[in-house]
Formats: sequence, C-alpha cells, structure tokens
Amino acid sequence: MTPRTGPEPGRITDGPRPKHAQLTDVLTGLATEGRGPGTAIPSERELMTTYGVSRATVRKAIDTLVSDGLLERVHGKGTFVARPRVESRLHLASFSQDMRRRGLSPSTRLLALECGRPPVEVARALAMRGGALAWRLSRVRLADGAPIALEDGWYPRAVLPDLDTRDLGGSLYALLADAYGIVIDRGEQTLWSEAADGVTARRLEAPVHTPLLVFRRISTAAGRPVEHAVSRYRGDRYQVHMSLDRNRSG
Repeated sequence: MTPRTGPEPGRITDGPRPKHAQLTDVLTGLATEGRGPGTAIPSERELMTTYGVSRATVRKAIDTLVSDGLLERVHGKGTFVARPRVESRLHLASFSQDMRRRGLSPSTRLLALECGRPPVEVARALAMRGGALAWRLSRVRLADGAPIALEDGWYPRAVLPDLDTRDLGGSLYALLADAYGIVIDRGEQTLWSEAADGVTARRLEAPVHTPLLVFRRISTAAGRPVEHAVSRYRGDRYQVHMSLDRNRSG
C-alpha cells in the first residue's frame, strides 16, 4: 500500500469563520504535529482538491503562515515547513559564540577579503585618517548548515596588518583576541529592517524580498574603534529578545 502523503481529511465549511482561516488551522497542525522542518507541504492543487477550496483561499492561508514564519517558500520547489527561528538576546558576542550558546554549530562561508579605502562614514566611525586603508570582510554565517546572516565588516589595516594570512572561518572576535591581543569590550549597535535584494537573497539562499533584520555595529577595544560591521539576518530564521525595565534609561 502506498503511504499517504497528502493532508489529513478535514472539513472546511461555510460559516462565520473565513475558509482561509480554517485552512490556516489545518496547515498549522500539519506543520507543527505531522511534519518536521524542511518537509514539503501538499501542493496548492492537492489542498484545493482535498478541502474543496479555491486557489485564492489556499494562497491566503499559506501567505499567513509564511508571514508568521511557520512555512517558507522555495522558488521552483514548493512550500516547506520552516526551521524554528534562532533567538538571540542583545549582547556583545560574536556570531560563533551566539550560536554555540544555543546548541547550534556555527560555520562560515568566506565571500571576499579586500583591502581599500573605506567609505567616508566608515572611516569616520573607525577614527581613521584620510587615505588610511582598511580590510573589507564579507562572509555568510551559518547555523547547523543553514545560512542565517550576511556580514560585511571593515577593520583598520594598521591594527590588523596581516589579516589576509589568517583563518577567517571561525569567530573573528576570538581571532582578534588570540592573534592580536585585541579584546572587543564595547559596541554601539543600530537595528532596522529591510527586504532582501537579489544578491543578498541568493547568498542567504532565501526568496527575494525575504524580511531581514539589519544590525550596524561599531565595536571598540580599550576605547579604540576596530570594527564597523553591517549584518543582515534572515527574519524568518532569526529573532531578538530584549528585556525592558522602566527604571533603567538608555
């Protein structure tokens, strides 16, 4: 007997509750109880046939769960149960440290390391004199093999003269401390959101327009700026936790 691969039978009825909301409940059950992360859900046509609903109803239900981060679309392949979001508390730590604390295995895909003159705003943030050179390091950061973030950082060459000879596949903060005696002890960070363009989406193996959490961090060691980094995290795989206290001011 061929195993059943479609959704479990269910009733989508006319009534005060919209059909797309009823189907959303059905798909939520499939994603949370019957299928693990990365498993495909039935196709739109299968859902239409099984539950007797229109394509518009199916798409609205799926759109809701994609927005909620429970499902994810992969262009040309279908819709799949999404991986749970990695949650982080705002604190000063490297990506590798952050992932290991959550029981995940961090890894790095090096895209480029170039030496050149940084943009004016970067040079200003790093307190660099006119004409001074800096390393531009671009990497994709992964957790358990899944792309989570795209990092683009600038580092003064005067501080790290031979960075191009180092292994950049692990924690950069650990490398700075072990190889250069530079311990990052303070950072100023700004957060905003944007949608992934074509290049960013491709590097993060995500659909175009995937929501991103973008962090700009200026880090210092003993009062000296050593890092200007912009990190773009997949919003469907990463979330931030913040504790708020009305008795503490910024």
